[in-house]
Amino acid sequence: MPGEVWVYAECRSGRVMDVSIELIGGGRRIADKIKAKLASIILTDNVGYLANELISYGVDKVYTVEHPLLKLYQSDLYTDIICKAVLKYSPEILLIGATSIGMDLAPRVAARLKTGLSAHVVGLDVDEYGVLKQIVPGFGGGVMAVVTCPKARPQMATVRPGVLPKPEKTNRRGEIIAVDVKISEDKIKAKTLKIIEEKPLGKPLEEAEIVVGVGLGGCKPDTFNLIKELAETLGAAIGGTRPAVDEGYIKEDQMIGQSGKTVRPKIHIALGASGAMQYMVGVMDSKTIIAVNKDPNAPIFKMCDIGIVGDLNDVLPILIEEIKQLRKT
Repeated sequence: MPGEVWVYAECRSGRVMDVSIELIGGGRRIADKIKAKLASIILTDNVGYLANELISYGVDKVYTVEHPLLKLYQSDLYTDIICKAVLKYSPEILLIGATSIGMDLAPRVAARLKTGLSAHVVGLDVDEYGVLKQIVPGFGGGVMAVVTCPKARPQMATVRPGVLPKPEKTNRRGEIIAVDVKISEDKIKAKTLKIIEEKPLGKPLEEAEIVVGVGLGGCKPDTFNLIKELAETLGAAIGGTRPAVDEGYIKEDQMIGQSGKTVRPKIHIALGASGAMQYMVGVMDSKTIIAVNKDPNAPIFKMCDIGIVGDLNDVLPILIEEIKQLRKT
């Protein structure tokens, strides 16, 4: 019987982060392929109903570590606990969300356990030998590379929020195992005293049914005002490319793509985005992609469902007016 597939269930303010639930869906598929159990490990000050919630999303087991010192993420303490649990229970695979916490925790755990770690993974699968295939954009986003770790265990990967679909809750039973570890405050070298999270602007990108993506071509004051008007008219969230962040038109948490968020809206409207792979990996699962770009040879026209060749300042006013007229009828 192969070792278990583990998902680290990141918990903040008494709730499990969405990326951990998404990983349960991906982990379930991998576990079924290699005929292994799927488990989650959760560290918090009050497990409460969370263990049963994790089971309802698809895990067979939940390893719980509960202590007042675990209310807020403590880098050294969390690393020590997870490494001891891994050495005790020997999971085959350990998946962690690529959040600010996950990207701090995962490399520490991998280094301590002397195993490999793939970061910013956009796809998971297994080969015919049951080895985890970790799919990451490589060579500047021009290709998709498959990374494997055939010898060291556990096989580890961090996956960005939104990359995997969130599974549905079901009425199912599972096993809850309390992990016996000694937790001492004097072993904590640095403490997290408070976590302050900036509130998202409007509806989170991952939840929006329509997303307007801003490329470099939209990074002019007058053009961006039209983009905002279009988004307001459609009730859409605004995201965009790295150049749009660098130019100060959108914030870091609005960036889409390899180094940003992955979105799955019903409609994605790319405005002035060339269609570089670094961006497209974040929108490729959109049901419909509409692109507007004045360059007829832009790569995005090979990947979109509807393409409009034209200057944004000419096209956007027409689109906005047409949408307003449709809403009146």
